[in-house]
Amino acid sequence: MTPTSHAIVLLAKLFSGYTVRWIDCQPDTCQRIYFANHTSHLDAVVLWSALPRELRKITRPVAAKDYWSSGWLKPHIAKAFNALLVDRKEIKVHKSPIDSMLQQMGDVYSLIMFPEGGRSSADDEMGEFKSGLFYMAKKRPDLELVPVYIDNVNRILPRGEVLPVPLLSCITIGPPIFLEAGEPKMEFLTRARRSVQCLKER
Repeated sequence: MTPTSHAIVLLAKLFSGYTVRWIDCQPDTCQRIYFANHTSHLDAVVLWSALPRELRKITRPVAAKDYWSSGWLKPHIAKAFNALLVDRKEIKVHKSPIDSMLQQMGDVYSLIMFPEGGRSSADDEMGEFKSGLFYMAKKRPDLELVPVYIDNVNRILPRGEVLPVPLLSCITIGPPIFLEAGEPKMEFLTRARRSVQCLKER
């Protein structure tokens, strides 16, 4: 972990004041995909920072290349938390983002993903999950798919704002799910989305 990485963890804790709850799930170094609701550009930073140190070393947040590559500060931050940057604008048929992500995971890294693609609406209503999580699960059925609900981070850095406002937030990490044999894509995505929503009430 670099000095910048440590600084990011400290600042994330300072501004988000997060608490972490593990429900029917424990920190583990096995390969996982942590998939969460998406309400703020800070989601990836806060969730990554909230993981125990030994997990942060082997966990890479998936982030939008167009956002995290702009300016001078964001690329530096993205490098510090080892973000896996995905190009949302120039997707090529012969170079699938899913295949690229799996290749960069290898047999070592876990990922943090936000299956909605974009951020949730202003009223915190989760969007429908896009198909990426399904194809990841189909190609790597050994991966634990761990649902995460992030609460209140959107109010730390509201849309259109540049500077974060210190608040308290909560991260709830739930029991892993897996793609069941023969499970249709839409049924799986609905079940995965529901597994995140259910954590809001727990």
